[in-house]
Amino acid sequence: MSGSFTRRVEDFVCVKCGAKTRGDGYTNHCPKCLWSLHVDVSPGDRAEDCGGAMRPVAVEDKGGKRSIVHVCDKCGVTRRCRTSPNDDPEAIYALARSAAEGVIGRRRGRPE
Repeated sequence: MSGSFTRRVEDFVCVKCGAKTRGDGYTNHCPKCLWSLHVDVSPGDRAEDCGGAMRPVAVEDKGGKRSIVHVCDKCGVTRRCRTSPNDDPEAIYALARSAAEGVIGRRRGRPE
């Protein structure tokens, strides 16, 4: 990704769970289920034509900064975005647990 961040204050309805989300200019995923949409080339630019649903697949914690890893269900691109204080902690924990169980299962030779 290149370019700079464009702040956009946008409210939206989640494509996955239907939760109504009030944007704050940094919101790019549903705080309830953590799903997003593939609409940006650079954060906030709304220049991506794909528009696919971005599935949350993992949680990363690097240097005390937590990010959600999303994969587009339509084109397969992977993106990372920081978590928000508004994100449901249980959704983050469940995502982290699910990702870890998938890794453990693959190491034991079990399908995901």
